[in-house]
Amino acid sequence: MSFFLEFVRDPMTVGAIAPSSPALARVATAVVPRTGSPVVVELGPGTGSFTEAIQQRLAGRGRHIAVEVNPRFADRLAALHPALDVVHADATDLVTVLAQHGLRQTDVVVSGLPWAAFSEEQQRDVLSAVVATLSPHGVFTTFAYVHARWAPPARRLLRSMRSQFDEVVISRTVWANLPPALVYYCRRPAEAGATGTTDATDATGTTGATPSRHS
Repeated sequence: MSFFLEFVRDPMTVGAIAPSSPALARVATAVVPRTGSPVVVELGPGTGSFTEAIQQRLAGRGRHIAVEVNPRFADRLAALHPALDVVHADATDLVTVLAQHGLRQTDVVVSGLPWAAFSEEQQRDVLSAVVATLSPHGVFTTFAYVHARWAPPARRLLRSMRSQFDEVVISRTVWANLPPALVYYCRRPAEAGATGTTDATDATGTTGATPSRHS
């Protein structure tokens, strides 16, 4: 209910009427290492669906920084997860946020941001901030709703990710979510001024210029 009320209050920053499901959270956070001390950044954590999954995978290791623009969501997350570094900020300020925490790079960036509600400029600025802070072997994950996958904002985002990363892997459809969704895994960020390949590989290992629909 709190998530729905925030959507009603500010649909452009919340972007959905319900939190992501545990099933989607597991798929989106599967790249978080279960060993070592990784630096994991979460963009747009909302009420914490992905936060809980990340915390379980880290099991007290590494660093977990959540960047949330909604002050009520940020306060709620901080109360629920005392060990979590919750920052009330815009995702475009990621470089500054990391610097304030004594960091320059991240190993994993998990996004719950409402990309479809963003303008082209907003999408570009956030993605640039991610690429600027992700380590050469880091992974960026985000998701899209299946019904909106072919809408202009979603297609624009996918083109941008393909140009900024050497590899974009697309998961199978997560039906146990409202609405059904799929996850993008982006690896090996391109160097400044460079572009990656335009091919995408889905979770079944199929490669092609245009990702196939999953059933």
